Amino acid sequence: MTFGSVALVIFILALVFVIKTVNVVPQQHAWVVERLGKYHATLAPGLNIVIPFVDRIAYKHVLKEIPLDVPPQVCITKDNTQLQVDGILYFQVTDAMRASYGSSNYIQAITQLAQTTLRSVIGKMELDKTFEEREHINTTIVNAIDESAANWGVKVLRYEIKDLTPPAEILHAMQAQITAEREKRARIAASEGRRQEQINIAEGDRAAAVARSEGEKQAAINRAQGEAAAIVALAEASASALRQVGEAVHAPGGMDAVNLRVAERYVDAFGGLAKTNNSIIVPADLGDMSGLIASALQIVKAQK
Repeated sequence: MTFGSVALVIFILALVFVIKTVNVVPQQHAWVVERLGKYHATLAPGLNIVIPFVDRIAYKHVLKEIPLDVPPQVCITKDNTQLQVDGILYFQVTDAMRASYGSSNYIQAITQLAQTTLRSVIGKMELDKTFEEREHINTTIVNAIDESAANWGVKVLRYEIKDLTPPAEILHAMQAQITAEREKRARIAASEGRRQEQINIAEGDRAAAVARSEGEKQAAINRAQGEAAAIVALAEASASALRQVGEAVHAPGGMDAVNLRVAERYVDAFGGLAKTNNSIIVPADLGDMSGLIASALQIVKAQK
């Protein structure tokens, strides 16, 4: 072997030694190093030095959040109805050493645990509740898996149900129930509308009747007040006339005027009675009448 060949072999061995010694771990990754078959250390992101042929990188883990599609499965609800459930699980490796040695396959372990927990949770609910309690189902599964996954160096972040699919006949029955419920609500709404319409009409009639009665009442009050005012005005006019007559009587010549007026009325009345009736009623004392007429004539003569 020539010197050049030896130098080439030494160069190749040195290159392999450097490659095996220097390791660059990417960000959000963790590499598990075994020394002579036993766990030695977990390499952090960056430049790391290991001993070739003594240390070996046994496991490489990604520390990012990982979505895991849980295969669809058929669950039996509390009311004995089959329900196909499809979900997705989000987890993250938090301890690389436990993820390497805590389980032979932690991904398969959390998948199986998610399926068994889901069947248990669904089995405690009726079919209608499964559609309403998705948040409760998700939370229950996460809590159940996370407690066991801690031994595998895995943190379960959340679980989401992607789809809940009941059998076709159940879907048809549910659709018929929904249709019947909507028709029921429509009939109730229509009856409520008619009821409200009747109430509004009755209230309108009552308000109109009240308004009419109030108007009639006010009209009666106004008429009564008008008649009262007329009576008062007439009484005041009569009182004023009587006062004026009284003043005129007490004035000079007032009594003579009164006698003359009475005599004129007496004569007019007597003449009218004689014209309209076949029988004439004559006063008992004709002297009083003649005297009254004589007094009236004397007053007239005096005025002339």
